[in-house]
Amino acid sequence: MINLRQIKCFQAVVELGNFSRAAERLRTSQAGVSHAIHDLEALLGTRLFDRTTRRVELTEAGQIFAAGVLPGLAEIERAVESVRDLSELRTGLVRIAAPPLLGATVLPRLLQEVAKLHPSLKLRIEDVGTDLIVPRVRNGLYEIGIGTFNTDEEGIDRQHVLSDRLMVFIEMDHPFKSLEEVGWKALHDQRVITLTRESNIRLLTEIGFETAGLPLRPHLEVHQIHTALSLVESGAGVAVLPTYAFAALNGRGIAARPLTDPAITRQVSIITARERTLSPATTAVRPLLRKILRQMVPEIL
Repeated sequence: MINLRQIKCFQAVVELGNFSRAAERLRTSQAGVSHAIHDLEALLGTRLFDRTTRRVELTEAGQIFAAGVLPGLAEIERAVESVRDLSELRTGLVRIAAPPLLGATVLPRLLQEVAKLHPSLKLRIEDVGTDLIVPRVRNGLYEIGIGTFNTDEEGIDRQHVLSDRLMVFIEMDHPFKSLEEVGWKALHDQRVITLTRESNIRLLTEIGFETAGLPLRPHLEVHQIHTALSLVESGAGVAVLPTYAFAALNGRGIAARPLTDPAITRQVSIITARERTLSPATTAVRPLLRKILRQMVPEIL
């Protein structure tokens, strides 16, 4: 069976026209190159070179063999270099899916960090609903997903990042600010801002009110956490939101306190597809994403 070493020896002799120079290029002995060419000729059943004391020339068979094999060797070498580029992070693409709030707050920081540490890597980011993230990661449309996910999802590996808890977000001069925690019952006379029923946060909010024996009568309902925070800042009411809404505060005049009795918690995770090998780029980006999430969102239990 012809092997790659024999082909590379053949290539060197063709390009340099000399066995000794070919050996120097390949960092081997002249005898080693001669043996490789001899074995190659034996396998092909014909001479590939005419050798004299002054020159080495391709035979007709050698010309035909060179025309067929050397372009393929160049393709192999390009493929090897491309794989090395991936493994050494000289190239690579990581596609990340995240809910809109995390997409708008955490991922820009990640872009900056990756550009600083691995400038040749590319990130592609899409903000989508949590219900779309798991199937798209599982199917290979994204390498990484972040958010809160059911624990029984098949084909998914999850890496816990932080514990997320429902909290009440308030103006800085609100009476709740003097408390370490706020019971759900204390919301009975507040103008409560909630997310709409399309959000899983709304379902958890309803559970909190129901467990506390309170009817939920939202003062305002909005689709996005950013909108809820803007309304809180304007004095329109208090908002029930997850801990990771801290990532969007960015110096706003808003405080937050954990809600208790009951304390409703869930896990923010980074997910990848279990049946797919992580690329070197994904392996490099995932811990950076975890670090940034933990920096931007306090873990309050």
